[in-house]
Amino acid sequence: MKAVFISYNQALTERVAFILDQLQIRGFTQWPLVNGAGTVDGEPRMGTHTWPEMNSATMTIVEDEMVPLILKYVKNLDEVNKENGIRAFVWDITDMY
Repeated sequence: MKAVFISYNQALTERVAFILDQLQIRGFTQWPLVNGAGTVDGEPRMGTHTWPEMNSATMTIVEDEMVPLILKYVKNLDEVNKENGIRAFVWDITDMY
């Protein structure tokens, strides 16, 4: 099992939901308001006067074979929406109840 954490500009929320739906991923946790900035060239998203935009984040726990599909969808979305920004991170799940 793997945890996939996806961080993205709020403008991409519906598209991220579409990805999960297309891949028939039912279980997820979403954080609608997340502050942050990309490590390469992302502008801060802080919900302030200076940096008014916000990020969101979604995490899902999936079987290992789903990870390449999720990453492919996220990469494709990033390539057509560079100005918004989206990244996915994957962790091993060693145990769960």
